[in-house]
Amino acid sequence: GKASAEYSGDHTSSIRREAVGVVATITPWNYPLQMAVWKVIPALAAGCSVVIKPAELTPLTTLTLARLATEAGLPDGVFNVVTGSGIDVGTALAGHPDVDVVTFTGSTAVGRRVMAAAAVHGHRTQL
Repeated sequence: GKASAEYSGDHTSSIRREAVGVVATITPWNYPLQMAVWKVIPALAAGCSVVIKPAELTPLTTLTLARLATEAGLPDGVFNVVTGSGIDVGTALAGHPDVDVVTFTGSTAVGRRVMAAAAVHGHRTQL
């Protein structure tokens, strides 16, 4: 990786920029475009593929974003959208064995369920 600033003469530090794999992201109903962009763009820029589950009240915003990304040339399978209830689909997504990182924005109660589902496979989790 690239060397970063030295913190002391006795140590060397480096930064490794590596894709972490599949990022599962679960977003709330408010600010659906902003929330999707905040979570999807950094993951894609880091070389990860993304599976996003938007709130069941606002899926069209995220579906449109995914369609535009595909039309712009993003390969199939890199930006994926799953829709449905948060309890069923969100929990299944957070606990899926092929997911490497789970990111969630929403209520504390649902966050606890997401964290519990992600913990089964030891997924890195950001709430």
